[in-house]
Amino acid sequence: MEVELAYVVSILVVLGFVYRWLNKNQDYFRDKPIPALPIAPILGSTGSLLLKQVSLPDFIKPLYDKYTGSKVVGLFDTNIPMYVLRDPELIKKIGVKDFDHFMDHRPLFGKNHADNSEMMFPKTLFALNDQKWRSMRATLSPAFTGSKMRQMFDLVRECCESMAKFYRDEIGTKPGQEYEMKDVFSRFTNDVIATTAFGIKVDSSKHRDNEFYAQGKKMMKFDRLSVALRILGYRLIPSLIGPFGLDIIDHEQRNYFSSLIKEAVKARETQKIVRPDMINLLIQARKGLLQHQKESEQNEGFATVEESDVGKVRVSQQMTENEMIAQCLIFFLAGFDTVSTCLTFLMYELTLNRDVQDKLYEEIMETHQSLDGKPLSYDTLQKMKYMDMVVSEGLRIWPPVAAMDRLCVRDYVLEDGEGLRFTIDKGAGIWLPIHGLHHDPKYYPSPEKFLPERFSDENKSNINLGAYLPFGIGPRNCIGSRFALMEVKAIVYHMLKSFTFERTRNTEVPLTLTKGFSGTLAENGVFVEFRPRILNASA
Repeated sequence: MEVELAYVVSILVVLGFVYRWLNKNQDYFRDKPIPALPIAPILGSTGSLLLKQVSLPDFIKPLYDKYTGSKVVGLFDTNIPMYVLRDPELIKKIGVKDFDHFMDHRPLFGKNHADNSEMMFPKTLFALNDQKWRSMRATLSPAFTGSKMRQMFDLVRECCESMAKFYRDEIGTKPGQEYEMKDVFSRFTNDVIATTAFGIKVDSSKHRDNEFYAQGKKMMKFDRLSVALRILGYRLIPSLIGPFGLDIIDHEQRNYFSSLIKEAVKARETQKIVRPDMINLLIQARKGLLQHQKESEQNEGFATVEESDVGKVRVSQQMTENEMIAQCLIFFLAGFDTVSTCLTFLMYELTLNRDVQDKLYEEIMETHQSLDGKPLSYDTLQKMKYMDMVVSEGLRIWPPVAAMDRLCVRDYVLEDGEGLRFTIDKGAGIWLPIHGLHHDPKYYPSPEKFLPERFSDENKSNINLGAYLPFGIGPRNCIGSRFALMEVKAIVYHMLKSFTFERTRNTEVPLTLTKGFSGTLAENGVFVEFRPRILNASA
């Protein structure tokens, strides 16, 4: 009898412990003067995303719209408390002025594993924390200035010309053909990354199954079950999962890309090869030879983010070989997906808004004629005002990253100057609801309409910079904004010069977005016909 009673008591104790553990977060926001989403055991407030019932933009937008009278909203992302900032002034305050309290991203894999020699992702600029991040940002920042983009532009232009020629040749034998834009532009961004970050030339439009592209596609499959389980495991039980040293980048891709970089570096150092690309810049950075220099004033686009003082500090610390490889990998991960996503949705909007497409084509032809037979240059591209307006509006209506996060690294008292005051605890996170801000009629009248004139010289001064965040805000903004914008504008120039973009019966309107945390993706693809321009077929 006593044994049975002890057995029952033990079960009740265990059940009580489990119940308490499952519901420990229910009272977290109760003493905060802000509204909060319901919190479910394990799943937190984001169960619909984890279970792939809704897309990330379609999760962010209703959340943002529901609490119109609140500057901050609380929720739990699995077991992590998050504060969703709806107010541009608070976003600027936390993202810039009080950045030192929020300098890190939430760790994808529990504690930072940058010192683990086998793991690559934790060594990337995106994943590094604290002083390691500061040092790496300052080391890499000089590689992404306007002058460095100007040096690399010829490599990007070659990829653009090659892609445009491929489709001109193919459509010449297969007229009326439609293409899926994410596939088209993933191949383009793959080729750009291959030549600028790995020092090799591939043509993924023509050679569709080349190994560089195939390995990259495998590495980009973040929705695969193994990666999802790793991330969820690190969030829920980091002390158990952490020691296994699991990386988001699988061994096969890590070894493949690492060997490419090592071979390229060895060849350049032994043969004294100098090429205007990212490997050359990283070799200099690795030796501590790359330093920030004062740039002349130039207009590089409304969406371009400026480097903060963090990136302009002189550093003497040298990169290890693995750290260098890791930066090439994050360059691939960021450039492959976000740039191709931006281009996919921009092409969608140009296809549906023929008046915008025609007006942009007029500017392209004026620019083309002004070159008088010379190839497009970086400086000429920056002078195209309507191009910049179109791209800026594309990034507003379809930001590739629907929400951005930061981690509170020490307790922070949030005050808005109007009576709102509470403490954000160390270890909590914040969400910047970019998709919600970009579609708020308070900042963008008729937000669902594609209107490049929002970013004209007359109107862009009215844009609240805390409500326009395609590349983030503050010292931890996207280091590659100049490169991304250069790439986007260059390929739009070359493709629109050769083709009109036409809607087909498979062009879905409105688009259905992929469900889950996978970012902004079209579930059924974005299909467009490239129709050759007769007068410019040989341009």
